[in-house]
Amino acid sequence: MTSSMTATLLGIEPFSSTAPVELRSIGNEAEVQAVICATYRQVLGNEHVMQSERLNSAESMLKQGNLSVRDFVRAIALSELYRTKFFQNVYQIRFIELNFKHLLGRAPRDQAEISAHVDRYINQGYEAEINSYLDSEEYQSSFGDMIVPYHRGFSTASNQPTVAFNRMFQLYRGYANSDRAQGNRKGRLTEELALNTASPVRTSLSGGELMGTAGGDRSQLYRIRVSQGASNRTTQIRRSISEYLVAYEQLSSTMQRLNQRGSRIVSITAA
Repeated sequence: MTSSMTATLLGIEPFSSTAPVELRSIGNEAEVQAVICATYRQVLGNEHVMQSERLNSAESMLKQGNLSVRDFVRAIALSELYRTKFFQNVYQIRFIELNFKHLLGRAPRDQAEISAHVDRYINQGYEAEINSYLDSEEYQSSFGDMIVPYHRGFSTASNQPTVAFNRMFQLYRGYANSDRAQGNRKGRLTEELALNTASPVRTSLSGGELMGTAGGDRSQLYRIRVSQGASNRTTQIRRSISEYLVAYEQLSSTMQRLNQRGSRIVSITAA
């Protein structure tokens, strides 16, 4: 676990000092309201929710005991509200990064996780992508049916790599900040996941750094190998492997283009 002093320096003290929010009794109005507020805050990335945007029907079902907290989370993530805020007008990789943060409380671990979710969205659609987090064994073991998801990526758990701590900070910009206020439509972790590196963490008070794995060499060229799958417009006899040689600065934009075309990234290595 993160010490209280470190949590204060890093600006994550509200997460480290607060117990998970759980719905134990639907007869406790204050508890139900706390769950509703915490769920909106987590799933919508700390975005303010106007009264007209609230999912009144889902809230009512939760209050009556006809909906679990997990399914209330699902209702928000599948809603037009979530699509508008985090799916429309953003790159696929950014959408997937935020799904990990909002629904599992952590950052993606590696490029393979990103690629798997890109494939799922392309082949099965939006609903399948969202449900894959909520129906996962990881979600069940972490939150069950009645606990509101929370940011687990700030804890140094034994079952997660050290770099996960650093990467979570690339998706986190302060307790009072919101994901949309960051104004970033592209993925924040694209290069780090591709190169298996982690950026340093800056403390909120001193501006100092808690160093992670060294970043990529900006003078280095990288070889991206991709497998082009079948599209709806062509008959694909077999998958073809293509290679792209790109500079460090072009990695992010190149990977975004490849993912949008439906290509699967097989490997990224130094040239």
